[in-house]
Amino acid sequence: MLGHIIIDDVRPRTPDGYPPKVVDGERIRVSADLIKDGHDELGAVVRLRRGPQLIASAPLHEVVNDLWEGELEVSGLGAHELEIVAWTDRFATWRHHIEVKAAAGQDVLVELEVGARFLEELVGDVSPAGQARVRDAIETMRNETCSLDVRLNAALDDAVVELIAPVVPDWDRTSRTVPLWIDRPLGGFSAWYELFPRSEGGFAGAVKRLDAIADMGFDIVYLPPIHPIGRSFRKGPNNTLDAGPDDPGSPWAIGGAEGGHLAIHPELGDHGDFVRLVDETRARGMEIALDYALQCSPDHPWVHAHPEWFTQLPDGSIRYAENPPKKYQDIYPINFWPERETDRIALWHACKEILDHWIAAGVRVFRVDNPHTKPLAFWEWVIGEVRASHPDVLFLAEAFTRPKMMAKLAEVGFTQSYSYFTWRYSDAEFREYLTELSTTDVVDYMRPNFWPNTPDILEGVLRNGPPAAFAMRLVLAATMTPNYGMYSGYELFENQPAADHNTEYLNSEKYQIVERDWSRTDTLVPLITQINAIRRRHPAFQQLRTIRFHGSDNGAILAYSKTTPEGGDPVLVVVNLDFDNPQAATLDLDLGELGMPWGDPYTVHDEISGETYTWQGNRPWVRLDPARYPAHVLALRA
Repeated sequence: MLGHIIIDDVRPRTPDGYPPKVVDGERIRVSADLIKDGHDELGAVVRLRRGPQLIASAPLHEVVNDLWEGELEVSGLGAHELEIVAWTDRFATWRHHIEVKAAAGQDVLVELEVGARFLEELVGDVSPAGQARVRDAIETMRNETCSLDVRLNAALDDAVVELIAPVVPDWDRTSRTVPLWIDRPLGGFSAWYELFPRSEGGFAGAVKRLDAIADMGFDIVYLPPIHPIGRSFRKGPNNTLDAGPDDPGSPWAIGGAEGGHLAIHPELGDHGDFVRLVDETRARGMEIALDYALQCSPDHPWVHAHPEWFTQLPDGSIRYAENPPKKYQDIYPINFWPERETDRIALWHACKEILDHWIAAGVRVFRVDNPHTKPLAFWEWVIGEVRASHPDVLFLAEAFTRPKMMAKLAEVGFTQSYSYFTWRYSDAEFREYLTELSTTDVVDYMRPNFWPNTPDILEGVLRNGPPAAFAMRLVLAATMTPNYGMYSGYELFENQPAADHNTEYLNSEKYQIVERDWSRTDTLVPLITQINAIRRRHPAFQQLRTIRFHGSDNGAILAYSKTTPEGGDPVLVVVNLDFDNPQAATLDLDLGELGMPWGDPYTVHDEISGETYTWQGNRPWVRLDPARYPAHVLALRA
């Protein structure tokens, strides 16, 4: 049955009531529709709770047409609740009525007594420092020796209203509670770097790469699977079926005689070497992310011990993995819904044991391989189980799949999500995609992570592309969203595709050891380092919701800006999407969105080139030569 006050459309939210996501220390906007019959004034607050503990609260104010909003700073990690509390604000209603009556010259003596009684009910809950002020107001309102104007001034004193505003009276009060998940800041703002330890000589070699990765400004070092690799149907170079005795195979063909998901490939090192890598990474201000790939090679111990966990074909064989036209004969997918419930429970707990094992080794970030090929119910369960004990653990969903599945994976618990950035190139595509990600309901629970390349994907302008194409895609990925990543070799402009119809690299590191010359000086390292430093220097780049696109009379010049939620730290990014040619454009800036004056000059400082300009008006002219700079990253100051 509906109550006297209806609380509808609470934001942040998810479609099916799962917790939306925020990060510790974030200042979030909370909104709700508050609907009530009649003409009474309403009061409302939002409260952040962890169980019975009140963490923070903030008032809500009507914006327009029954929409109420407020801002609240969240703190802590893990499961919390937002409680919206609304009530009929009889004191505010009375205050409005007495103002109208007094202005019309009507008798307000009885109304003064009504107001005094309201204040008497509330004064006990006012802060001790303010109680004397409220009691003085009550006394003056009742003092018949004072003039009517004096008594009215006491009744309408704004200082008194401010004192009682935080007080929530038990008058017709209604509340609604919604869940909220608070991640640590790394869940909302991060730069990832993918590294194959075997190409560096194992864990010890990977440790030697850490200083260079840290110097570039990355936060997370992501490792593909580090487990033993099966021999059966092992892939050779470039995904061939005729592997030689010394070919290492794909790390995603997990499991061999040495063990499965709890084991380490002996050529990488042992458990102590891995823990040292975790510790050395953390000592440099970064974290290791481990690949969580729930699949097995034909030699995995599970295949022999638990054949019921796999799909048996009529000829007695086990179905191998396919993603047409790609075939993965060296991988068996897991059947997460065995016929017997007891088998399913055992399988799911075995999968959770993998996470528990590596969490005990110090890992707190997992990149999850192809989560869209496993049941959503499994992810809801396993992520929930892990985070109940370890709320600091983060999960990145590697799901290049249908939009609704990507969104649903985020809703049921994934911290971050791979995205369609890899296939977006034009001005119109970026405007449409980023507007969707930053303004629709998915912004409350889906955090996109932009990767210009992966070991599986060498796409678009990067295929045989020049260094300028790599620079342009770097700037876009790193400045459009708070989370982005790159696969090693990007800084060396690795650009050879396996074939015209194949998105993979020629001589892919997935199937062979790749030796790289890290001593080269003609690399993208200086720009990567610069861009990561700019991201950290400007809080605006930690935001997704504040991205706004601005006009340009040249489709090859893309302009977008970001600010903090309060409108501070305005930054404007102008990118030349044509990596082959210089391009110029006249921009059409929304100066109000940027907080810049319409008539007076303002300063723009290019964080890439170091140059400073003075602009006036909303139509500046820009020119970008990709041979010099792929973009302007401009800090604006009035």
